Amino acid sequence: MHVGMWGLAVIVIVAVSWLMYRYLAPDNWKEWTRVGVLQAFIIAFYAEMYGFPLTIYFLARFFGLDLAVTQGGNLWEQLFGTPVAHLVAMVLGYTIVFIGATLVADGWRKIYHARRAGKLMTEGVYARVRHPQYTGLFLIVFGEGVVHWPTVVSGFAFLVIISAYTLLARKEEQQMLDKFGDEYRAYQQRTPMFIPRFGGGHPEEL
Repeated sequence: MHVGMWGLAVIVIVAVSWLMYRYLAPDNWKEWTRVGVLQAFIIAFYAEMYGFPLTIYFLARFFGLDLAVTQGGNLWEQLFGTPVAHLVAMVLGYTIVFIGATLVADGWRKIYHARRAGKLMTEGVYARVRHPQYTGLFLIVFGEGVVHWPTVVSGFAFLVIISAYTLLARKEEQQMLDKFGDEYRAYQQRTPMFIPRFGGGHPEEL
């Protein structure tokens, strides 16, 4: 039902890309390289979702699965033979995406005001996690590309995106240490990097 809808694929790619550049705007060429990885994921993922179901054809060809490739491209529906599997994955996936998008938007608003004031942001969502925008991005990619509509490309890209943005986060933290010194070092010690802290105790590195 989704196969061959290239017009819709283009519309969704443009819309999602605009949101990405709106809230994850790169500041330098190194950040542009990470955004390039994310842009490649967006194009490949939605081209497969609405255009050509590469993963379905790949599984049918190389693993001998009897998949009704003409009926649609969702892996869960093809594997379990019922639209219910697709519906459950869609609801769960979009719930994760919503949580991730909320983190990205909230983090963006907080850091925007902090940069204008020239101060270190440690309040709100930043009191629970040091990189809420990246955590949100990971949740969005996981919810959409692994839970809702898993593909060979999205699964691989999810790991690449985590690696790329982890490296970027570490470089950004070095810049923050150079700028804020002991204040940021103390913030690192009490606040996790990517996995939000909701209780007490000493936070883990991630």
